[in-house]
Amino acid sequence: MIKKRGIAMSLKDAALSVRENAYAPYSNFKVGAALRASTGQIFSGCNVENVAYPEGTCAEAGAIAAMVAAGEQELTEVYVVASSPQPVPPCGGCRQKLAEFGKRDVKVTLATVDGSEFETTIGDLLPGAFDASHMEDV
Repeated sequence: MIKKRGIAMSLKDAALSVRENAYAPYSNFKVGAALRASTGQIFSGCNVENVAYPEGTCAEAGAIAAMVAAGEQELTEVYVVASSPQPVPPCGGCRQKLAEFGKRDVKVTLATVDGSEFETTIGDLLPGAFDASHMEDV
């Protein structure tokens, strides 16, 4: 579990906190993501832009990478926050990444820094997801 000054943080707190570290000098659109692994541990990530836009990293991808680097491979809940008028959904690539490590019914909360939240699931974000079953004959 992520701790700040010795106090356990919620997914929301972790996402809001890491969002402040985002590197977004080109768009000024900071995003923070936090996820809970099957062990209960929280991992977070923020977007990291690059002057060559396609080379940046999304917050969700950063949180997943941190989880995998720590030896975890299953997520059980996700929280994504951005400064926007309404909650912003993950890009298509991050939807596929979430589906790789989480079951279809995993809760995903999309939020704004002003407190607006929208709850959905990985399955609702990516219906008909490409998964390992599509490669069984390979």
